[in-house]
Amino acid sequence: MKEKEVNNTKMLKAGYCFTSTNNNLRSVLFQLRPKLDNRGNGVSPIYRSQVFYQSTTVLDKLYPRHDNFSERHIGPGAEEKRTMLDFLGIRDMKELVTKSVPGNILLDRDLKLDKPLGELELMERLYKMAAKNHVWRSYIGLGYYNTYTPHTIQRNIFENPGWTTQYTPYQAELAQGRLESLLNYQTMICDMTGLKIANASLLDEATAAAEAMGLCYRHNKRRKFYIDNKCHPQSIGVVETRASALGIEIERIDWKEMDLSKRDVSGVLLQYPNTSGAVEDYTNLVENAHHNGTLVVCATDLLALTILRPPGEFDIDIAVGSSQRFGIPLGYGGPHAGFFAVKEQFMRLMPGRMVGVTRDASGGDAYRLALQTREQHIRRDKATSNICTAQALLANMAAMYAVYHGPKGLRHIGERVHNATLILAEGVKKAGHQLQTDLFFDTIRFIPQNGQAEIVQRANEKEINLCYQSDGQVGISLDETVEREDLADLLHVVGCTQTMEEIAEELGTQPVNSINNTAFHRTSEYLTHKVFNRYHSETNIVRYMKQLENKDLSLVHSMIPLGSCTMKLNSTTEMMPCSWKEFANIHPFVPLEHAQGYKEMFEELERDLCEITGYDKISLQPNSGAQGEYAGLRAIMAYLHSKGETQRSVCLIPVSAHGTNPASAQMAGMKIQPINVDKNGAVDMKHLTAMAEKYSDTLACLMVTYPSTNGVFDNGIREICDLIHDKGGQVYLDGANMNAQVGICRPGDYGSDVSHLNLHKTFCIPHGGGGPGMGPIGVKQHLAPYLPTHPVIPPYGTTGPEAKSFGVVSAAPFGSSAILPISWGYIKMMGADGLRHASEVAILNANYMSKRLKGHYKTLYKNENGFVAHEFIIDCREFKKTANIEVMDIAKRLQDYAIRKEIHDIETGKSDSRMNPLKMSPHSQAVIMSSNWDRPYSREVAAYPVAYVKPETKFWPSVSRIDDIYGDQNLVCTCPPMESYESPFVDPLKDRKTAAASSG
Repeated sequence: MKEKEVNNTKMLKAGYCFTSTNNNLRSVLFQLRPKLDNRGNGVSPIYRSQVFYQSTTVLDKLYPRHDNFSERHIGPGAEEKRTMLDFLGIRDMKELVTKSVPGNILLDRDLKLDKPLGELELMERLYKMAAKNHVWRSYIGLGYYNTYTPHTIQRNIFENPGWTTQYTPYQAELAQGRLESLLNYQTMICDMTGLKIANASLLDEATAAAEAMGLCYRHNKRRKFYIDNKCHPQSIGVVETRASALGIEIERIDWKEMDLSKRDVSGVLLQYPNTSGAVEDYTNLVENAHHNGTLVVCATDLLALTILRPPGEFDIDIAVGSSQRFGIPLGYGGPHAGFFAVKEQFMRLMPGRMVGVTRDASGGDAYRLALQTREQHIRRDKATSNICTAQALLANMAAMYAVYHGPKGLRHIGERVHNATLILAEGVKKAGHQLQTDLFFDTIRFIPQNGQAEIVQRANEKEINLCYQSDGQVGISLDETVEREDLADLLHVVGCTQTMEEIAEELGTQPVNSINNTAFHRTSEYLTHKVFNRYHSETNIVRYMKQLENKDLSLVHSMIPLGSCTMKLNSTTEMMPCSWKEFANIHPFVPLEHAQGYKEMFEELERDLCEITGYDKISLQPNSGAQGEYAGLRAIMAYLHSKGETQRSVCLIPVSAHGTNPASAQMAGMKIQPINVDKNGAVDMKHLTAMAEKYSDTLACLMVTYPSTNGVFDNGIREICDLIHDKGGQVYLDGANMNAQVGICRPGDYGSDVSHLNLHKTFCIPHGGGGPGMGPIGVKQHLAPYLPTHPVIPPYGTTGPEAKSFGVVSAAPFGSSAILPISWGYIKMMGADGLRHASEVAILNANYMSKRLKGHYKTLYKNENGFVAHEFIIDCREFKKTANIEVMDIAKRLQDYAIRKEIHDIETGKSDSRMNPLKMSPHSQAVIMSSNWDRPYSREVAAYPVAYVKPETKFWPSVSRIDDIYGDQNLVCTCPPMESYESPFVDPLKDRKTAAASSG
């Protein structure tokens, strides 16, 4: 193959690693296929492809199925697959699999899954399932609220693949839109909390609270942490679970009784307003804490902070919470974006991702992920956290909610909610009940004068869910969706005989108990930046959202081979139910009988995932892959401790493992020992055997990624698992690369004890620009009793005498429930044959691309047959020596579409070693259109290096190469001054007026 033909491809977007999935080669094939020799005539049918779903029954031939989803999902057609197989010299898919995957782990039967459904059939199933969910009005609170998602945001972000299918913005030049929006989010959080620095979101409020505890410990190394007993129960549960593995002592206590004088407390967690709704004055506690070297963490509520004095103004160190009520549906618990804000001095201890402002090669402002050395991929077991997937999509929606409403609109919503609560509280008192909270924002607690029974009966008659406490109290939390009719119903439920109009007349326009009449009233301004004050009409907000969307590469433009979490078809049919009210508008703590549709879906999804993986039990609670790793490791440790083997704490991890692995092991309280890999990228069995023997008495587990991140199915995986079990350890198999195994082999069969499953990778949940993700874990039966539970709604199977759960992982019992219909629907529509074929085509695509590149790029690792798995790594190290070209240069040039010949031109002296298309890439439209072009290559070479890149299909990087060093040295993580923006709304007469004034 000629070098120029290789140049026509875009398979190296990551610069060194090509990850294949089942549908990411169609555009490449269209350009390469004419150059190939199609030898398909007379060849036997492709295994499970040309004969795919061809039924032998007369009925199916006479009256076929309405549609075949798998054929829509899998990109290459039969002719294209035949061409690739021929090029590889392979007879059929069966031969390809046997050459790529060890024979001793191959599944010798079809998966036992339901017959695949067509898209219309699936929708009928979903309608029936959704009808089993009871969408009552819920005023339960505890950190979750009904909210109005503005229709323009729902349609143009939440339901828009231009926003939902972007990958994590590691290539920032192609991600300026979502990065700007995430910077808006960070600015919003900083403004609302009164703190200087915020990250770009965490997984949920409870996770954020646990991360805050970790920051306190890292700061002062003290092993005691106080939690006020009026914090949300799910947050207490997650913090206690996280602390137990790190040796941190947690004490639940009334904040007024906290003793900090011994100077042994790392931090304090408070809730403001607290879970009962009360607004407390923590000023003296904060002062006392700081006097004794203790940090103070405040979990708070963004809508409350529209009228409530922000935590930063009374010297809180860390503020955490959820941005859910800024336009994000309840979703039976998620996904929702947690927030995390700190004083500037704690910035470099902060977990998660942070967007920063820097400059590009042209000197203009640009955005990027800042302080990336903190990422677990680099620091591994020294990372501050194992946080990988954030909640970028939900953070962007929350930010746009603030942009749309602006400070005045948000204050109006906050005032309205608070005033409705004042009316309700007055009605509660008039009904004879004992109110427990004198000063509140949106939540009240009261003791009914005649017990809960009458309240429960009237609430059920009105189909209303309230918060019923075990101590007899009743809680009611109001939100922006409460209309006058709802308030009237609530007054009826509490037994108040007066109308809301009569109560309002008595209260007057300035109620005595209003926050506005207290020292807690917020007087400081917020959201003053112009971005929050100019897009309040629908026309303007739609234009702004589209402007940002157009800056981002997503699956609506091209494939994104940056990792196995990218290139899955995110089917519209799978996505649609996420917006249905029956799935979106259910509080996570409603009685289980109100969510029977969800229960049916969970049970079917768990059953299917167990069949696919070979495990016996699934927990859906972990809401990211990294959380799944952590949960699986905690289950292992709990199991070992139950056997009395408390000395087992060593975790063996190959150096080729995903970066989250050692970070997760460290968080689980384990001691990490690295294992070498051999020259072929496989686990070094000699080293593993020696290490397993050395630590045989203390070995807890091995964490192994399979197929490996080097892109190979290790032959010795069964031997590896047996070795670890012989030494008394467990095997944690990282399921990130499960999309190369589905239907081909099952981890539970060849020796693994537990895996997490990235539903946002293998099972088609879209990545949303860096989250949401889902990381359920599958375990063998002996680990099942130790799966995560929940303090409010224990998941099915986590109660009873057999249950020995290690604790709580996520704020919601079933994680990010609202996106589970996507994976459930994917499995139902693909069926057993479709799922296996997807894995086969992923392996086919990768091997085809590896061989096509032979002679131009070296594939670093292959198995003994010369084959790879679903991904491969190309070795670019030689280019540093021959042409001074780094991997980053290749990655950046690939944004324009790179060509191998350009490296050759540098090697031979045809191109300058400093001023060449790779070193100067990427080329933004502004650079190409500039009147000053002083580069030794043409604009055409810069922008359109090959015929395949046409003006009508060109995706332009919106900025030139970003300067990471400048960004870290001049860290700015909130919106820059508006002078640095170019307004999208230009007065067409402005220049004419200026010119006339000048000439006059």
